Amino acid sequence: MRLTAEIASRKGNEDPSRVRRRVRRVGLFLSEFSTTSRANAGDGNPAGLPSLSYVHKASDRVRFGLNIFAIAGSGLNPKNDWAGRFEVTDLSLTVLSISPAIAIRVTDWLSVGGGPTANYAKLDWDLRVPPLLPAGPDRGARLKDLDDWVAAGRVGLLIEPTENVAISIYYNSKTDFKLRGKTRLPAGLAPNISTDLPFPQFVEVSGYWQLNDRVALLGTFNWEDWSTADKLQVTLGGATTSGTTGFKDTYKVGVGANYQWDEDWLLQTGLMYDTSGLQNKTRSTALPVDRQIRFAFGFQHDLSEALTLGASFVYANLGRAKVRTQNVSGKYKDNDLFILGLTLSFKQLPWSGKLTL
Repeated sequence: MRLTAEIASRKGNEDPSRVRRRVRRVGLFLSEFSTTSRANAGDGNPAGLPSLSYVHKASDRVRFGLNIFAIAGSGLNPKNDWAGRFEVTDLSLTVLSISPAIAIRVTDWLSVGGGPTANYAKLDWDLRVPPLLPAGPDRGARLKDLDDWVAAGRVGLLIEPTENVAISIYYNSKTDFKLRGKTRLPAGLAPNISTDLPFPQFVEVSGYWQLNDRVALLGTFNWEDWSTADKLQVTLGGATTSGTTGFKDTYKVGVGANYQWDEDWLLQTGLMYDTSGLQNKTRSTALPVDRQIRFAFGFQHDLSEALTLGASFVYANLGRAKVRTQNVSGKYKDNDLFILGLTLSFKQLPWSGKLTL
């Protein structure tokens, strides 16, 4: 369900304690909605997903880290007369996470790490009022600046049974956002509103095998507890309404490979399949996501001993995402997501090695 894709980094000999990485991802969402009615289709928008990470070597067995990144992002801005205008005419969702962490090498083959996370979500959502409802000249409803801060946590294990094999097990806890803000309704009404927005707990198991000096193989399996978002509550002007969304758990499987072209160039590629968290009868036009198939390729290039440049391209097919609601019936055509990622990794920073245990 997460609309991001990663290419696994190499397991090299460089010291990660002096690496600071700036990541910038730009995602372009292109879709066309096909319906039996005469209403127009909807479109998607580009969105930026920046991140920043830093790892510091405290001792030979202890590392401290800080990661700031976008968990998710969404942007829809379809035409005002499109088929799903009573569910969404403009949607913007941003979810950010600030995550300090500590990692400890317990033995030569076992490392543990983890830490708390501070997560922020912000939602803006515009929609049209159905024509059967009474309203004035302004038939729009708008949820403006709904946001919340929530704490969560994560923990991971790294197992290295041999020099060329590594297995990681990673757990991220559930994040229960309670978005609060103002809503604008027809006739000048502006009651307070709050709504649930849970992000599920998940477990991910990944493997790395250095086949020879040039080739490494990678694999991952992921379970996400999206059924936790099946029941939600919305409070509008003091009145609380509960409902079901139809969300179900998702599973992800992926494979990849790294190829060391030469001393300075590393080529990367991967393929991933992610099951759908919604059925056709419970899917909304505001969430045009079905099963996902993602293909990625990229590279890392050592510009110097202190600087590495990386780039990646991800193509994701989000399926037909059929919709069968009271307001609209149809499916998405050319439902695609394109992600371009750029990274810069800095080493040998001025304070490296000064804060030691």
